[in-house]
Amino acid sequence: MKTFYSFVALSSILLISACGANSEAKYPTGADRASTGGSNNIYNKSQSIFGEGGLELFSNKDKNDDQGGAGIGVNALLWRASLDAINFMPITTADPFGGTIITDWYSNAGAPNERFKVNAYILGRELRADNVRARLFRQTKSGSNWVDAPSDEAANRQLEDAILTRARELRVATLQRNKK
Repeated sequence: MKTFYSFVALSSILLISACGANSEAKYPTGADRASTGGSNNIYNKSQSIFGEGGLELFSNKDKNDDQGGAGIGVNALLWRASLDAINFMPITTADPFGGTIITDWYSNAGAPNERFKVNAYILGRELRADNVRARLFRQTKSGSNWVDAPSDEAANRQLEDAILTRARELRVATLQRNKK
């Protein structure tokens, strides 16, 4: 049994030592300089046959799409336009990575017996009409309680149109700024 444990230990040591067999550090020499076309930096990234970004399978995303924004997971123009469209309402939750904006209830001073709430969703990285959804919720006051009231589907559509219009304005402003 002792020989079995010795065999396992020796095998493990050989296996582990074999992992680093070709891990010798590479230092620049004169021969390396000639093989890199005269460049002093032998550590330059080599070119890929698939191009700069490598090989992407099952992707329909345009690599030159500049409408997404670098830090968020949804279209930056639609996100900014959504915030601009509902800026008068108190925001409860804003998740730029998931594309969700949820407001708290808002009552207009001219109609104190009615209040509204908005949920806005940005669904993608492209500036398209089908990448924004806005839902307006309405309640009316009945005695001392708030009661859900039906909201008009046209109001949802008007809010989505206002967001899209603002996003287009932001896009035009961005393009004009980049021309200068």
